[in-house]
Amino acid sequence: MLPVLLIVSFAAFSLIWLVPGDAAVVILGPDVDKATVEALRKSLGLDRSLPAQYGTWLGKAIQGDLGRSLRDNRPIGTAVLDRLPATVELSALAMLIALALGIPAGIVTATKRGTWVDFLGSVLSLGGISMPNFWLGILLILTVSVVLGWLPPSGYVPLRESVRGNLELMIMPAVTLGLALAATVARQTRASVLQVLDLDYVRTARAKGAKEGRVIGVHVLKNALIPVVTIVGLQIGRLAGGAVITETIFGIPGVGRLAVDSLLSRDFPVIQAVVLLMAVTVVLSNLVVDVVYAYLDPRIRYG
Repeated sequence: MLPVLLIVSFAAFSLIWLVPGDAAVVILGPDVDKATVEALRKSLGLDRSLPAQYGTWLGKAIQGDLGRSLRDNRPIGTAVLDRLPATVELSALAMLIALALGIPAGIVTATKRGTWVDFLGSVLSLGGISMPNFWLGILLILTVSVVLGWLPPSGYVPLRESVRGNLELMIMPAVTLGLALAATVARQTRASVLQVLDLDYVRTARAKGAKEGRVIGVHVLKNALIPVVTIVGLQIGRLAGGAVITETIFGIPGVGRLAVDSLLSRDFPVIQAVVLLMAVTVVLSNLVVDVVYAYLDPRIRYG
């Protein structure tokens, strides 16, 4: 985990230098004289070499100090924490939708192999994977909000203020973000269930007269879920990346929207903090997947 985070942090810090524009010019405006711009760059440490800036930033980040925003001089940690609940809720709802749709769909298409149900499920899952988030989000706003008037098109209400208002505004973003993941989960679940259905112990269970529901639920599903858990863990990064687009489309004040606003204003320290947060999230999700393996597969034990 530590080498991965170190490499990602350095890559994020270095790539920011490739973004066109000068943060000092963005803060002061284009009409300010060059001496004032240089003085601000020096006070912000932007005149130092890349390794020197990275070393200072990493040392502070390890201590929990992510610096201050160049735009409003606000502590970045506070800004990220304020935006984090909206992103966590969006990602959790999207994951819930993905699992609620993907796993049952994969099981049904596997048990109905070769039928029209299997064909329809394969077509829908392929379409879900191929559909871009931004296109689906705009399509949902156009149909559900503008044409049908069922849900508000954009905005955000904290869950603590109104549960109904929050869910009305979060349903479409969660569907937008979770549908592609649901399609991926469905395809992986189908492939895993088909593989397990051909194993000897499944045929033995059927030969003993076990009902098909028990065979699937007890003997097949637990072993078939191991590859599915892997896919879900890997898709955490996709959720984090998709949240940037989804939050922008639906006007959700989350971490993804913060990253977009910071990129447009050349607020480099905030962008670096957001990228580091996403990297930590992906690494921790993979750690959780490794732990879940031990529960699903009795042959795996960690000492």
